[in-house]
Amino acid sequence: MNAPVSNSEFVPANLPNPGFDDLKHIPGMERVRFPLFRTLKFLANPLGASRSLVEAHGSVFRRQDIGRWGVSLIGADANELVLFNRDKLFSNDLGWTPILELLFPRGLMLMDFEEHRIHRKTLTVAFKTEPMRHYFAQLDDGIARGLATWARGTSFKSYPAIKALTLDLAATSFLGVPWGPEAQRINKAFCDMVAASVAVIRKPLPFTAMKRGVDGRAYMCDYFGREIPKRRGKQGDDIFTQVCNATNENGELLTNQEIIDHMNFLMMAAHDTTTSSITSMLWCLAKHPEWQDKLREEIASIRARHGALSYDNIGEMLLTEQVFKEALRLIPPVPSMPRRALKEFTFQNHVIPAGTHIGVNQMVSHRMPEHWPDPERFDPTRFSAENSRGRHKYAWVPFGGGAHMCLGQHFAYMQVKMFFFALLEGHRVIADKPLGSVESDFTMFPIPKPKDGLPVRIETI
Repeated sequence: MNAPVSNSEFVPANLPNPGFDDLKHIPGMERVRFPLFRTLKFLANPLGASRSLVEAHGSVFRRQDIGRWGVSLIGADANELVLFNRDKLFSNDLGWTPILELLFPRGLMLMDFEEHRIHRKTLTVAFKTEPMRHYFAQLDDGIARGLATWARGTSFKSYPAIKALTLDLAATSFLGVPWGPEAQRINKAFCDMVAASVAVIRKPLPFTAMKRGVDGRAYMCDYFGREIPKRRGKQGDDIFTQVCNATNENGELLTNQEIIDHMNFLMMAAHDTTTSSITSMLWCLAKHPEWQDKLREEIASIRARHGALSYDNIGEMLLTEQVFKEALRLIPPVPSMPRRALKEFTFQNHVIPAGTHIGVNQMVSHRMPEHWPDPERFDPTRFSAENSRGRHKYAWVPFGGGAHMCLGQHFAYMQVKMFFFALLEGHRVIADKPLGSVESDFTMFPIPKPKDGLPVRIETI
């Protein structure tokens, strides 16, 4: 039997919080009189700002985020060091908690080491083969129902339409019930919680984004709290019911609060990051319509061989998977990942003190030409078996890596493939106006979304 290990056994009680003076030996940002303005400028174009910092200072640099000093580590080697975390140098909890503690506390992403392992193992029951088969059936019905309501031949904003669809899909596969009249309120709660994660004002003062986010969390805690007693001891194929009845290695059920925290986090991940990922892929396909034709050929081939898409043959959508991976390379759904150093360490000849806030930046590492020749070019064949051979394992990390690799990664692949199978089989997607670059068309933080909602037309072929 393994009991959860207290973070105190890994986190020094006197862990320092290094500031500018402690990090001045590392190249990077200098002090400014009004750091808030620098933060706002960064949020306006984080990809451009991050690339400028790398060009000016290299792949290890000092930065200031919302008044807090830290160090960014850029590149595949940095991703491996931090995300694989072989020597337990970094804490997820202490990296994410300053950002999410009022919104998604005690979610799986905010746990470390043995505690994380035990909770992750407990939650994996919801993503085993048989539950995934059930989710496939639920998603198949939901996607068909949702796409049937989309306008044909007239322009509409695809991002909110995709967001509404993923909320409905999350309701059926995660909760096993339709949202009903609470749909808009729940949608607003999650939107407010995610928006608050990058709010400049970090306290829930009246009329602030953080206050709206904290109120959204309170609403969702109440919602899940009311539902838990209805699921305890009951059979159900949805994720919520399985989590309510999952037991840890000691045979113990999760507490109500643990279930609430996990469900809040899982719903956010399933809803907002999937919305972003589908929208990013749609943007790429609208900008490069020749790839719609190629995916349509793959879809027709599966239809000819099998009659229908199924859980057993969805793995044959190899080209669709390559397009998805290339979209996530250009527009990762989590643009950066924070950690905190538990011990002093050295990387690329830079000594980084214990307690330092560490960030890896997928937006930039996914564009490093040593791994991605002509990195701004959209080229899904980068992810063919032949072209992937020999590439650094941590050059592409939209789902994280190591022990904290996204638990729902395969669920996301399944949902995206099913969506584009249904959308592209008899339709083409046309952008309502010329599409620009990722920097011009997307707001990247906290989760990427198109600035104009991505207006498109769906035309029947």
